[in-house]
Amino acid sequence: MRWKKVLSIVALVCGVLVFLVALAFLTLDRWLYTALDPGPFDPSAAPPAPNYAEPSAWAALPTLEDDADVSLPELPPLSPGAAKADVFFVHPTTSMAKRWNTPIDDPAVVQATARGATLIQASVFNACCAVYAPRYRQASGKAFVHPSPDGDRAVDLAYTDVAAAFDAFLERRGEGRPFLLASHSQGTVLAARLLREKIWGKPAGKHLVAAYLVGGPIHPATIGEDIPICASEDQWGCVVGWNARGPRYERNEYEFKDAPATGARICVNPLTWKNDGAAAPASQNQGALFFDTESPAVLPTFADAACQPDGNLWISQMGSLPARGPASGILLWTMGPDNYHPIEYQLFYVNLRKNAVRRVEAFQAAHASP
Repeated sequence: MRWKKVLSIVALVCGVLVFLVALAFLTLDRWLYTALDPGPFDPSAAPPAPNYAEPSAWAALPTLEDDADVSLPELPPLSPGAAKADVFFVHPTTSMAKRWNTPIDDPAVVQATARGATLIQASVFNACCAVYAPRYRQASGKAFVHPSPDGDRAVDLAYTDVAAAFDAFLERRGEGRPFLLASHSQGTVLAARLLREKIWGKPAGKHLVAAYLVGGPIHPATIGEDIPICASEDQWGCVVGWNARGPRYERNEYEFKDAPATGARICVNPLTWKNDGAAAPASQNQGALFFDTESPAVLPTFADAACQPDGNLWISQMGSLPARGPASGILLWTMGPDNYHPIEYQLFYVNLRKNAVRRVEAFQAAHASP
């Protein structure tokens, strides 16, 4: 009978452990906000501003060997010298530091930016363009999911870096070359502001091929009602954007907060390149690609896509995600079921890659001398 008593105790202990683990997961969001709360914004605590004359201030440059150069044999890149266009890529949040703005030379952030931005996202553009991706004093994620005056000041500081980097980009690349603007997540919030304040209607805007503003709360009202939303695969001088979700998706504490009364977000279907509600089957997906896996490979017909009235890009059919490491799994879990925000580039990698080439070619054809 003694062994039965031991088994009962073991079962009780296991039950308590299961309860504690479940409780930890249920309260993880509260714990994270407490653990990572930067406190009041202090301008004197801001890290030093980047010097964009230095290569170390860039996560990707045509003159550097960096993660934006990665490719597969079936998806060959252009050599930077052969590219007839450039891309200015603003990376997403890659820091979990307990501060409003993160130094650009933090080793953990440098590594996370390489793996979580230039490798898996900016590399999509190396078939059309020379890739420029600035580091910047990124704002805490709290500034975007729980807006506040302190958070707004942190976002403003991050934007000053992106704007300065864009000025340096224009100086580095020479006058008259066409360029793409591309971004994800926090980078998209900053790139949308850059488009509105320093590109559209300004001299630089004459050379804009398209803006790929992916994974952010982007509305016509936030970028400017006069900026066209792309409606075909070869339109230039327009904006592309999507936020990938699925049927089980529900908003949680980690979702961007939209500005009041902005309506539906911009949604351009990356399988059709139209901004209507027509569904595109997975057969139109030329390939997902996850470079953060052990053996990256093109995964054709991986996901379907359809723009919804609320502006989300709905995915109702998707293949099994390859193993990508614990951090990637935790991030997807944190975002919640069917919130595909962390993989919005990877799901449509090949379609996006080929579309960037197509738009550059269309822009060049339209501006060719007679």
